[in-house]
Amino acid sequence: MAEWFSGDVIANGIRIHYYRTGGDKPPLVLAHGATDDGLCWTPVARALEAGYDVIMPDARGHGLSEAPESGYGVHERAADLAGFIQALGLRKPAVGGHSMGAQTTLYLAAAYPDLVRCAILEDPALWLPGAQRDPAEREARAARMRQNMEQLKAMSREELIAHCRAQHPTWPDDELGPWADAKLRVSRAFLNAVRSMDQPPWWEVLPKVQCPVLLITADPEQGAIVTPEAAAEAVRLNPRVRVVRLHGAGHNIRREQFAAYMQAITAFLAEA
Repeated sequence: MAEWFSGDVIANGIRIHYYRTGGDKPPLVLAHGATDDGLCWTPVARALEAGYDVIMPDARGHGLSEAPESGYGVHERAADLAGFIQALGLRKPAVGGHSMGAQTTLYLAAAYPDLVRCAILEDPALWLPGAQRDPAEREARAARMRQNMEQLKAMSREELIAHCRAQHPTWPDDELGPWADAKLRVSRAFLNAVRSMDQPPWWEVLPKVQCPVLLITADPEQGAIVTPEAAAEAVRLNPRVRVVRLHGAGHNIRREQFAAYMQAITAFLAEA
């Protein structure tokens, strides 16, 4: 990572920190998941930096970006990412995301079609109608997440790495340090806002996307969110969506099936 650089821009009224591999290459913006941050994309960026200028922002409330008390809904996050792309002067980059970052990418592509060349969605929250949690269940889940994160934030970096290794024994070692660092940096403002992060129905948003979309799914029985039925509905709603299901992974698809994940996204980026 010696040649990489980092910086800050003002986007949508807040300071966004980012990391960038650089070079005169096609730009690829990667949006991380909740409680991760930009450097959690390090293994992917290392694999792609020879052919792409990989740009990894910290979302608001994460990493070294500003952490306002509000504004953590999907529309604000999409506006943050749109402002970020414009602040850096990027011309129609490819944009990818995981989980929360995949939601952000989806809503960005729908609301700002002129900014995005193509979109990669790694296991976003595409719940089918009727399968979404009721408000009480969502609040209970948010409370459990906050409690778990407080426990993690009380650990040292070494303890966090050991904890992650025990919880995810198949993850490569180069995933553990960035994961641990992100947990120490994520803000309590974000954690307190989790309960208010509901999104408008994705099935009303996806048809508005005009660029090619790669939806990467995995095994729901191992914790992946997107079911085969939801993936099929996504394709029905928008024929630009291509689905790749990678078996042997849960929600953290790239961390559990890295080689297959990289093969899928490099093939998509070459064609999109």
